[in-house]
Amino acid sequence: MKWAVCMDNHGYEADLERRKLYPVIDDEKSAAMGCVRIVDESGKDYAYPKQMFIELPVAAAIETQLEALA
Repeated sequence: MKWAVCMDNHGYEADLERRKLYPVIDDEKSAAMGCVRIVDESGKDYAYPKQMFIELPVAAAIETQLEALA
């Protein structure tokens, strides 16, 4: 699983928190539109503009713990 930090939640304040780490779902269709598919505060996945996030590499040991929380 990939992870990204929300750097800008303008227009999506109810759905995203700035500086929060979110799970990313691989989605070629969203990527082709310049978006990234994020599991947001609702617990569902939606496509958001990619420039709102920074994807982070996560070590395997940390990823296991994050997945347990997601």
